[in-house]
Amino acid sequence: MEEKIKLAETVMLIDAAYMNFVIADLKKNFERMLGRSLQEIDLSHLITYLALDASMSEGENQIQVLWVYDDRSSKLLHCHPSDLKEELNGVAFSNPLGEFSFASVPSAEMVSREDLYFDLFDIVADSTDVKKMIIVSFNEEYGDRLHLAMNKVTEKEIILFCMDEPKKEPHYQWEVLAYPLMQSLGIKGDELS
Repeated sequence: MEEKIKLAETVMLIDAAYMNFVIADLKKNFERMLGRSLQEIDLSHLITYLALDASMSEGENQIQVLWVYDDRSSKLLHCHPSDLKEELNGVAFSNPLGEFSFASVPSAEMVSREDLYFDLFDIVADSTDVKKMIIVSFNEEYGDRLHLAMNKVTEKEIILFCMDEPKKEPHYQWEVLAYPLMQSLGIKGDELS
């Protein structure tokens, strides 16, 4: 008999390689534009900002944060904590939104990071426990494939965080990833005017 994997009502599925790609690019460009160094990202703040932008409200929510990574993305750039294997696997933190529990899943030699991401996406999408999926994926690598997969999911609320508006009409919500990242890096709105 198959054992059922118990998932939280809200699951964040994050591609660490994409997060590193965007953080490095934003940090470099905004430091040049603002003429100052930006702070390192407190990961608990970033995850909280993502949850808030995904319309999570205060309460006793259980939110699972699943990180997918490969050898080149096992540490998050400009973040603390940053080590997905040693610091961000099997840990949790709580705040007024609820409890955020972390699990980090490495791609092995047998499966690519992209394929692992889709395997986990399918598990989360098929789970009757999950009501809300918060997606941070490497759209430049596999965005079209993900768009098709997300449009097939009808029983869950899906929020995609990306840098650009989806090219095709989505049947899911999307938010701009830059906003929670900019807030986490300490960029103030009045600096941008």
